[in-house]
Amino acid sequence: MGEQPVTGAEIGAAAPVSSAERISAIDTLRGVAVLGILVMNIYAFAMPFQAYMNPLPMGGLEWYNQATWIFTHVFFDQKFLTIFALLFGAGLVIMWQRAEQRGARPGRVWYRRQAWLLVIGAVHAYLIWWGDILFHYALMGMFVYLFRKWQPKGLIILACCMLPVALVFSYGGSYYMEDLRTQASELAGLIDAGEELNDEQQEVREQWEAMQPFMDPTPESLQKDVDTHLGSYGGIVAYRAPTVAMMQAQNTLSFALWRVGGLMILGMALMKLGILSGQRDAAFYRRMALLGYGLGLPILAFSAINLYAHGFEPLYMFRIGMAPNYVGSVLVSFGHIALVMLIVKSGAWSMLMARFAAVGQMALTNYLMHSVVMTTIFYGYGFGLYGSVPRLAQMSFVVALIGFQLWLSPLWLSRYRFGPVEWLWRSLTYWRRQPMLRSP
Repeated sequence: MGEQPVTGAEIGAAAPVSSAERISAIDTLRGVAVLGILVMNIYAFAMPFQAYMNPLPMGGLEWYNQATWIFTHVFFDQKFLTIFALLFGAGLVIMWQRAEQRGARPGRVWYRRQAWLLVIGAVHAYLIWWGDILFHYALMGMFVYLFRKWQPKGLIILACCMLPVALVFSYGGSYYMEDLRTQASELAGLIDAGEELNDEQQEVREQWEAMQPFMDPTPESLQKDVDTHLGSYGGIVAYRAPTVAMMQAQNTLSFALWRVGGLMILGMALMKLGILSGQRDAAFYRRMALLGYGLGLPILAFSAINLYAHGFEPLYMFRIGMAPNYVGSVLVSFGHIALVMLIVKSGAWSMLMARFAAVGQMALTNYLMHSVVMTTIFYGYGFGLYGSVPRLAQMSFVVALIGFQLWLSPLWLSRYRFGPVEWLWRSLTYWRRQPMLRSP
């Protein structure tokens, strides 16, 4: 333990944020966000991905299971991922501004930081759980660094221009998928007639087979997914690898760049305006909550009703059906942010808020813990509950893990400076082993 942490005293060197420099409001909001993400991710831990977007194929058709999906769709789906992305942009601003105050150049450190996060995300996606967000957050973090010096107005305009582009990609992609489905149907007829497919036709057929479980899930494809996840660890890794590769390749340009990147840029603006750090007065946050919830919740209620009315038809969802949640989730996330800030500023539930802040300080560790714990519970190499737990009952696992992390995080940080993954990440970023134990 003779080593000291990297400090700003080193000439021209960026440094990790010290305990004294942390912003409590941001840590609290980050803790709320990472725990809120679990409420939606449980669907993808416990069931095939189709059940995440569509409550009809699996998870229980009883009113209470359907009501669970509606509630989570309105209040959680994409809302806490939005907050997490906003806070990622805020973190960039904090690091850059403090480095500037020290006379340091944070660029190399920031890109090393993102490069190691990219590695962590890839390991997480391929070896633990396919629904990783860290890979795309790392890539977008590299991109949005270019705009760190922009003024808030310019950042907001840029974000508003970027965010709608993902909807355009989704709309256009639906026609590609429709054409692919038509071609695959025609090729199936040729195969039934005994004809042999050429290389180009075979490629089309393979593309549709990779897309078909998402576009036209059948009882057979759902059962295949369940059987695979109840099998061996190696079989699960091999099964998800093509999906992970496809998501990392295609989603980067069609979705992550515009949605995640746009939200990070917006988060940079909100940080510079003092909104995410709790610097505005209570009246501002009350107006923000009324505006966010007042506009967003009706849109989300319509979103749920509309999706049920159209039977969650995949092509409709890609073209129009997902757009209300795409827009409404940003508005409702503003309401969530304002509500958290009002609680923090009022001093209410101070002990609970301190626990959320501790969870936020260990956000990366806690996020990865979700995957390790939940895959162990649901996958075949663990307790093998995949595909067998109804939607409402899944929430009991969420509540239990949230309670555990609210208990563990402050206990851990009372003894250690960082969460274990944060310690590893920082040590790799700064090329020096950071001290783990707190000073007596």
